[in-house]
Amino acid sequence: MTVVITGASRGIGAGLVAAYAARCEDVIGTTRTGAHALEVTDPASHAAFAAGLQGRAVDLLVCNAGVYLDKNEGLEGGYPADQWAQSFAVNVTGVFLTVQALLPNLRGAESPKIAVISSQMGSSERAPGGSYIYRASKAAALNLGRNLATDLKSEGIAVGIYHPGWVKTDMGTASAEITVDDAVDGLMARFDGLDLARTGVFETWDGRPHAY
Repeated sequence: MTVVITGASRGIGAGLVAAYAARCEDVIGTTRTGAHALEVTDPASHAAFAAGLQGRAVDLLVCNAGVYLDKNEGLEGGYPADQWAQSFAVNVTGVFLTVQALLPNLRGAESPKIAVISSQMGSSERAPGGSYIYRASKAAALNLGRNLATDLKSEGIAVGIYHPGWVKTDMGTASAEITVDDAVDGLMARFDGLDLARTGVFETWDGRPHAY
């Protein structure tokens, strides 16, 4: 099985790469520079990355790359326009461009799957306030994943959207609830169980259905 994971330089992405490698899968983790360079906001970078795969079938694409730029912003005077632009470029457009670029590779697999890493912070039913940019971008990623699931089902490509948990990473901070290993183990179980019958699901890392 060939697995492509974006945003693999650290945190959950790096953890997933290590875990799939330990399972002896053919895993490709992308970073902004290096052997598998991919700048998810740049169409030219996507084209170059896809060309480098030389038509190899991709069984699982994990759209993990993301940023959280507005942690400390205040409603009055905060949330500058460039943060909105940068966040949506990575967290939403980046997901779409990745899927678009690798569609030919996914179509070449026997039972292809796409996993979109969103967040419970993108749920419309959970609205505790704050982090407007991150929440809005993850809500958009959730919506994108749901609509991709509809359009790609007829092609046999399953799409799942996942909340990875509040994870002890640079983004999640040391105050978070679970470790990277916890998140990775749970997410891999979710990916393994994803199929066309479950396409479009929004689930937590430990398998609970999440409110949209």
